[in-house]
Formats: sequence, structure tokens, C-alpha cells
Amino acid sequence: MKDVTLGFGQALEKCREESQLTQDKMEEFFHFWREDFTFEHRELGCAIRCMSQHFNLLTDASRMHHENTHKFIKSFPNGEVLAQQMVSIIHSCEQQHDTEADHCWRILRVAECFKHSCQQAGVAPSMELMMTEFIMDAE
Repeated sequence: MKDVTLGFGQALEKCREESQLTQDKMEEFFHFWREDFTFEHRELGCAIRCMSQHFNLLTDASRMHHENTHKFIKSFPNGEVLAQQMVSIIHSCEQQHDTEADHCWRILRVAECFKHSCQQAGVAPSMELMMTEFIMDAE
């Protein structure tokens, strides 16, 4: 899961300006897996939408493209094991928040649901592991 998270995060810098994400909020985004991370800024949803579009993971209606998302996840180490589970979690979360008309807010709510579902399923990476990997990648 850490590899998928880090891979997905590579598009963040490209999407920062488009989603009007301030430098502070962008740095906050790196703490996505922390217990106290809050999902209250629409710009984060816009950034996730942009990042998803960057990897061609959304349909024209800004819903998850199942096949592309599955292939994206499979491209990472252990992706074969995680792909179906993650696509199912995202799909379930999308269904729960489908009535939200604003794409950025809906995607933010889906991301929150996804995070909590991954934590409950025991597949969320620990924040310590993510920070170690992030620091190692930066060096």
C-alpha cells in the first residue's frame, strides 16, 4: 500500500496549482494516513481529483475508472494482492457519497471513507513507514 500511496503522490506537485492547494495544505496532504488527518478542505478533494485524472483513473463523470485503477494498483509491488480489494473499497465509498454534486467535495468524502475502510481492513500503511519512505525517496 505504501508503494501505491507514494506512486499516486507523485502527481501532487503537478496538481497543486490547478487545485489551488497552498503550500501548507500540500504539506498537510503528506500526513493523509495519520489518525488525526482531517478531511475539511475542498482543495484537497480537487487535488485528489487532479491526481486521479493525471493517472487516468477517472471517467468523464469523475467516477473511478475500474479497469484503469486496477491496472494502476497492479503496477506496484504487491499490487496484484491489493488491486481488487482497493477497487472494491473505492467503489463502495463512491456509492455512499454519490449524491454529492460537487466533484471535489465528493472525492474528498470518498478519500475519507477509503482511508477509514483501509484502516479497518488492516491494509493502511503506518505513518511511520510512510515518513521513512518519503525521507528515503527525497535523499
